[in-house]
Amino acid sequence: MTASVFILASVLLQGDGIRAQAAIFDEIFLVFLGLGTLVGIVVVTYTLLNAYKYRDDGSEPKESFDPPVLGELPTGKGGPKAKKLFLSFGISAIIVISLVVYAYGLLLVVEEGPDGAGVETDMEVEVVGYQFGWEFQYPNGVTTQNTMYVPQDSAIELRVTSRDVWHNFGVPELRIKTDSIPGDYSETWFTTDDGLSPGEERTYEIKCYELCGSGHSFMNGEIVVMHEDDYQEWYDTQEAELENESDGSQNAMNTHDARLEAEA
Repeated sequence: MTASVFILASVLLQGDGIRAQAAIFDEIFLVFLGLGTLVGIVVVTYTLLNAYKYRDDGSEPKESFDPPVLGELPTGKGGPKAKKLFLSFGISAIIVISLVVYAYGLLLVVEEGPDGAGVETDMEVEVVGYQFGWEFQYPNGVTTQNTMYVPQDSAIELRVTSRDVWHNFGVPELRIKTDSIPGDYSETWFTTDDGLSPGEERTYEIKCYELCGSGHSFMNGEIVVMHEDDYQEWYDTQEAELENESDGSQNAMNTHDARLEAEA
């Protein structure tokens, strides 16, 4: 019974392979919910049947009737009550142990990052929390405020830290949530949707889940998933602007140094 529920949940949640980490947590939730509902139905049904079977209808009970006594356990000599008790204990133990092993195996996949899920990391972004916003630093040195741009059908690793107080970076729809701690880094990851057309975007809301000051409730951001061509165009544009700013700063410094030498 337990195995069949696990297999059914896995099949239903395969989907199209997007948001691998989110799918893992969704699968765990559905399995626990489905199995808990099934066990609840069995227990409640059995309780109601016994309540009806052993109801007091005013007649004399049979001599063989052995009613349960509050506070007393079965003798353990192999009678019907003892068999039912130990059978229920055995089934409960099997279900609980199966759930622990099953969930632990899936959570190890999450902890190991994209590699553990059989996905190659496409990009690493550094996330810096501050009162009261988020800064995203890309591999090419580009930074954005409160909006993270990522390409579709990609595995994104995040290194999360803070420059002032404790924050907590979370994206509910992607099922990611990790601490943002000054002087330390925590890591998480997610995979993005595929199937976007050029010009089409999908947006996921970022929230801070650690009370961090008077502006905590306004410390929101968003992840924007773009078609790969749109993303590459945006990425190249940002990189070019960064290089122009760097060249402009260098020219200004050279001009300043030349002026100082001339005055000397």
